[in-house]
Amino acid sequence: MLNLKSSTAPWWLETVETHLEEVLVDHAHCEKKAAGTALNLIFHYVDKLPLIRELTPIVNEELAHFQLVLDLLEERGMTFRRLVPSSYGRKLNDLVRKNEPQRAIDRLLVAALIEARSCERFQLLRDRLKDQKLAHFYGSLYASEARHHATYVNLARLFDRDGTEVDRRLDELASAEAAIIDEGDDLARVHS
Repeated sequence: MLNLKSSTAPWWLETVETHLEEVLVDHAHCEKKAAGTALNLIFHYVDKLPLIRELTPIVNEELAHFQLVLDLLEERGMTFRRLVPSSYGRKLNDLVRKNEPQRAIDRLLVAALIEARSCERFQLLRDRLKDQKLAHFYGSLYASEARHHATYVNLARLFDRDGTEVDRRLDELASAEAAIIDEGDDLARVHS
């Protein structure tokens, strides 16, 4: 369903539990970036009305999630602030091909994989966090992340002339994503 080729290592959950504030602040940034990604795709592919119609609700939902995380931070006496991002997103975006329509396919599939990884990690947080309120919060986000993943994969098919490119490229990018996530990052982040 999620097209991931690796599972999150146990050390990640331990990192979250010991650096919870940092991860929550990063989560807010992730929601903001997810809204920006969807909006940038709308601006760039203005001639693809189905894409615009599908991504507009995602922009709104990601901004609503951003607000929810900001509220959660405030509730817990935590401050939203700048953070150095993990290298995960940059490394994935470095794989995006430069020429169209391959660029469109890759941008959409990278967004799909980021949503899939978020979905997998939110499920872990839902199932394993000791803080039940926070576990419930992450459980409430799980379904939308899965839906966003599927939407991005389906939208990539709008740019696939012969119907074979998306599946092949998704397989390649999923392998690269697994290598990136398995390599990890020293920072306590949603995608480290």
